[in-house]
Amino acid sequence: MVAGAYAIAEPSVFANFSSPGDETWFNRPMRWAQLTLVENDPGRFDPDFWLNYFKRIHADGTTLSAGGVVAYYPTDVPLHHRSDWLGNSDPFGYLVDGCRKMNMSIIARTDPHAARQNVYDAHPDWIAVTVNGEKRRHWANKDLWVTCALGPYNFEFMTLVHKEIMERYQPDGIFSNRWAGHGICYCEHCKKNFKEFSGLDLPKSSDQFDTTYQKYSEWSTNRLKELWVLWDGVIRKEKSSSRFIPNGFPDKVITGQLSDIVFTDHQARSGATLPWSNGKGAKELRASIGMKPLGGIFSVGFEEQYRWKDSVQSEAEIRVWVAEGTANGMRPWFTKFSGVLYDRRWLDIVDKIYQVHYRNESYLRNTAPMARVGMVFSEQNRNYGGEAWQQRSGDHVLGMYHALIEDRMPFEMVNDRLLDTEHLKPFKLLVLPNIAALSMEQCDQLRKYVEVGGSIVATFETSLYDDAGRRRNDFGLADLFGVSYDKSVEGPMQNSYLRLKKDSATNQFHPVLKDLEDAYRIINTINMVKVIPRSSFPGPVTLIPTYPDLPMEDVYPRVPETDIRELYLRDTGKGRIAYFPGDIDRTFWQIMSADHGKLLRNTIRWALKEEPIIEVKGQGVVDVTVWRQANSMTVHLVNLTNPMMMKGPFRELIPVAAQVSIKIPQGTIVNGVSLLVSGQKPDFKNNEGKIILTVPQIYDHEIIGIDLI
Repeated sequence: MVAGAYAIAEPSVFANFSSPGDETWFNRPMRWAQLTLVENDPGRFDPDFWLNYFKRIHADGTTLSAGGVVAYYPTDVPLHHRSDWLGNSDPFGYLVDGCRKMNMSIIARTDPHAARQNVYDAHPDWIAVTVNGEKRRHWANKDLWVTCALGPYNFEFMTLVHKEIMERYQPDGIFSNRWAGHGICYCEHCKKNFKEFSGLDLPKSSDQFDTTYQKYSEWSTNRLKELWVLWDGVIRKEKSSSRFIPNGFPDKVITGQLSDIVFTDHQARSGATLPWSNGKGAKELRASIGMKPLGGIFSVGFEEQYRWKDSVQSEAEIRVWVAEGTANGMRPWFTKFSGVLYDRRWLDIVDKIYQVHYRNESYLRNTAPMARVGMVFSEQNRNYGGEAWQQRSGDHVLGMYHALIEDRMPFEMVNDRLLDTEHLKPFKLLVLPNIAALSMEQCDQLRKYVEVGGSIVATFETSLYDDAGRRRNDFGLADLFGVSYDKSVEGPMQNSYLRLKKDSATNQFHPVLKDLEDAYRIINTINMVKVIPRSSFPGPVTLIPTYPDLPMEDVYPRVPETDIRELYLRDTGKGRIAYFPGDIDRTFWQIMSADHGKLLRNTIRWALKEEPIIEVKGQGVVDVTVWRQANSMTVHLVNLTNPMMMKGPFRELIPVAAQVSIKIPQGTIVNGVSLLVSGQKPDFKNNEGKIILTVPQIYDHEIIGIDLI
């Protein structure tokens, strides 16, 4: 083994886990309830109704509106606006007392992004300024002003607010909504502070390829980190176990470093968002924070652009969204705007979800995911994408993600800034969907991963750029891919195809062409990097170049065969490498050709070079995740089969069945199998380290709980 390298963990690494035994307040709660009050709630809403509801659904953590733009307690901080309906009441304090009697963890919610006219009059420098030099009115409420997140309003005024809340109520944490600003602020403080940091004037736009804006992003991230540390310090000084919890941060790695608990504010679908998007957000954060508790905020209402905050979604839509979060390791956190109920339909829906969660809590205290496939995502790829063929670069990840969902392959996300020994150890295969920007250190980390048996599937311009977005003369991973960059990208390639061939020596189709044997050819990708092979390769997929698509009489290939490879496959030690020079993942997302999905899935399975931990057979689209707990393992099956999957919301749940084969961790014995959502005890076979069973019906979510000894 080379110095500094590491071994790929075999599946048996998951055989022995011990209970973390973490009874800290942030690890204990499993079901969160958020009540976001509106200004005229005091005196109009019934706090006891909500306390009784929290008890009914077994909520053990709560987030309650405290202060910021509106104070829901009798604040003494100058300019901290008390609700005009507050009178002598203290609704925040009343709710805190009630929740504390139920032994709930309590987080105070603040919102510092807007202020009233009296704040403007006293401290105009606290208000955000537009690029044109105008004080910024609030976009949704013209009576308010938008505050500067990076100046004295947050660093001084909100620090006093947080200190007062902690002194009076001793919550377990403070959660700040919209704390990080809304675009570039050109106030006097931002101008001065950015100039001192960089020697530059503030950028005039948010152009990600502008070097000044890149410097601004670095400065603003650092400034927010300073604010986080400041508020966290003030909070801990009043109560050492308490924490500041930001609602979002621009850098997931820093989030993992500074947080003990994280919440993701991806509340519901909008537009053409797919239902697995909630699980994707969970995977990305977990790739950066590890197994720290992760809450998933979900809205009971619509999250479309028109902001119907008092709306209620269909039961099917809410259930599937929460199922995706739970299956991917999030602890559910419902949020309700306004303490006054206009539509009660969601109450029983959340109750049903939380009752199942409560009943099966021990199976949801995960210690580690068991997936052997990791899909790399990048936070530094934002400096890449100025050319025509690089637009919509995020579609590469979406296409690959969807292909893995359709294949029912358990997988995790991997942060490209965390490619070190421990973070890559669980994975046999890494998938790089056009991870174009990689430093040489990152490339070296991937080489070491391959040297000790890891496999890689990569696409398009992966590693062709450094971490600053500068194009290299050749791929940083050219030696792994076995090809070199040929100085250009071709596309869009209209009416071009992929030729699928048997091996001339064996007269057999390569495994990557499974279920495509009769196709002869399939549609090509939209764009393709031109490459030069460094050695000979098998040629199961080659190029049929573009030819006319009109007039119809001229629609025939001018060059029916080439030896230009469109998929490069090679074995390397215990691992395998597959490289697609085309943007097949992005093309799959944009066109949704089933053939591209098959080719991607077959290639991933070939490169994995081991039997997947789970096989799920049956009709429909099912998202599969596999987890280990202290004394059990669970398989989550989320049923996404629905005509509204591509455009929500779901109207109904359409049940599917599944035949499931699960590899059991080495050194363990199965002591029982349960279907946790439906409450059934299925028959199962135990055969050569696997259990085989039928799940007769999956509505939104089924969890196979396997007790192990």
